[in-house]
Amino acid sequence: MGSLAHMVEDCNGVVQLYSDGSVYRSDENIHFPMPLINNGVLFKDFLYDKTHNLHLRLYKAAVSQTLPPRKLPIIVFIHGGGFCVGSRIWPNFQNCCVRLASGLDVLVVSIDYRLAPEHRLPAAMEDAYSVMKWLQAQALTMSSENGDDAWFNNSEVDFDRVFVLGDSSGGNIAHHLAVRIGNGSGGLSPVRVRGYILLVPFFGGVDRTKSEETASEAMLNLDLLDKFWRLSLPIGETRDHSFANPFGPTSVRLEEVRLEPMLVVAGECELLKDRVHDYANKLKEMGKKIDYVEFERQEHGFFTNDPYSKTSNEFLQLLNKFIFDSYSI
Repeated sequence: MGSLAHMVEDCNGVVQLYSDGSVYRSDENIHFPMPLINNGVLFKDFLYDKTHNLHLRLYKAAVSQTLPPRKLPIIVFIHGGGFCVGSRIWPNFQNCCVRLASGLDVLVVSIDYRLAPEHRLPAAMEDAYSVMKWLQAQALTMSSENGDDAWFNNSEVDFDRVFVLGDSSGGNIAHHLAVRIGNGSGGLSPVRVRGYILLVPFFGGVDRTKSEETASEAMLNLDLLDKFWRLSLPIGETRDHSFANPFGPTSVRLEEVRLEPMLVVAGECELLKDRVHDYANKLKEMGKKIDYVEFERQEHGFFTNDPYSKTSNEFLQLLNKFIFDSYSI
C-alpha cells in the first residue's frame, strides 16, 4: 500500500503543494477583507482566453476628469502574488485599479493569468502576451465597419498609447513582455506600448542581496519568497533561471533589446529593493530610458494595498507625468 500524500510546500495556508502533485488553495479572497471602493468607476469582465478560461476586467471613470476631454490611454495592470496567488477580483487589486482609472482618467485592463504550481512559468508570461493580442483584436475590430463596442470606441480609447503596469511578480511579467515586444516579436499594430511601470518587480538570484538579508517587512520574508520561486520556476531550476534573474547566465542580453521607457519603483524598506535598484542601474548603463524612484519608509504593496495613502498619491502623480511625457515622444 502506498503512503499517503504529504505536504511539501505551504505558503501561509493559501497555497499548499503535496507530494503527489496535488494542490490545495484556500478561499484567497479572505486574506484581503477590505471594503471595495467604487469612486464613480465603471467595470466589466471579458473572457480573453477561452482555452484556459482566463478573464480580464476593464475599468474606466463614468465621467471623464480631463479638460478638455482626450482619448483614454490604456493601462494593462498585471497583479502580483509570487506567480502563485492573486486575481483581478481580489479587493486590493480592484481598489488599486479603481484608483488608477479615476485618478489618471485611463482605461485599465486588469488581467488574470495562470498560477503556479499548477501552471509553472512561463505560463503567466504567455498569458500576458495573449492579453496584448486580445487588445490588438479589439483595436482591429474597432477599425472595421463592425466596431461598435462602447468600451473600445476609437474616438474614446487610444490604442496608440498603451502602458503596462506590473506589481511585484506582475512587474517580472511586465519585464519579460517588454523584452518579447522589444525583440521585434510583438506584431501588435495598431496597439503601441509606450512604456512600462515596474512596481517593485519580483526578481531573484542565487546570490543574496544586502536588503534580502537585512530588511524586515510585515507581509514578506525571504522564506516566503523562496517558496514562491520553488513553486513557480520549472522543476529543478534555480533562482538564476532567466524567468527569475534578468541578468542570469541564460538570460537574454538586454543590451541588444529595444526597450520602451520604464518607470521602476521600490520602497525603501523592501527585501527586493537592492535587486530592483540594481536592475534599473544596469539598464541605465546600457543606455535604456529608465527612471528609478524609491519611496521612503515604504514596504511591499504600498500602492496596491493602500492606493489612497499620501505615498500612493505621490506615486500616482509620478505615473501621470510618465504618461504625459509620452505625448512628447
